[in-house]
Amino acid sequence: MALTPCSDLSPASWLVSGNRRWNELVVFGPAGFPAYARLRFLPDPAFEGQSENDVDDDGIDPSTALRTVLETLSRHTRTPDECYFCLWEGWGSMIWGEHIDEDRPADTPRRPRIAPAFPSSVLNGPKVVVPHRSYLLFRGRLADIGDWDAAELWPGQPRPDMPDPAFIWPADHAWCVANDVDPHWAGIGADLPAIDELMANPDVDVVPADPREDQPCYR
Repeated sequence: MALTPCSDLSPASWLVSGNRRWNELVVFGPAGFPAYARLRFLPDPAFEGQSENDVDDDGIDPSTALRTVLETLSRHTRTPDECYFCLWEGWGSMIWGEHIDEDRPADTPRRPRIAPAFPSSVLNGPKVVVPHRSYLLFRGRLADIGDWDAAELWPGQPRPDMPDPAFIWPADHAWCVANDVDPHWAGIGADLPAIDELMANPDVDVVPADPREDQPCYR
């Protein structure tokens, strides 16, 4: 079942009304959870100033790792069938589409127009706004993550990829996953049993974190 766009933004009020600094909010979610952790998609930098291009490790597929974490977190909420998903609006043509370049050279084949992923009523509708970020809000079952019901790229060409959500949380606020565009990891806020279970899972690389501290980052 596809996720449903939300024009009512009140379920996201706990994101925008808190007093957490924006650079902590977008990577760890709201304050107040008993424990926090990082889901690493790449190992942390081995030395200061290291570039991601210098990492001798393919890491893990972020989408696969994220879904593995959510399988565990689904057991730590009373509302796995009522969850919310924020999709960052800054993904360019992946979401907004792309118009044909009419100034192309005459001998260049015309490219099909990449259609927007969602209708204008969604793209131009209300958005969840925090400093430096804006998001489209969706609602649905946790098991349906990734099913955005996005339009085809052009007629007959399915849309193969869509970004992962930037925020995911259940209606009971039992936990929150924050997956910002910049870090090599996603932040998780939850109760201690949930974090302990995630760190014990050998299929994902989850380590404890303190949102008040500087986190490892690549150049």
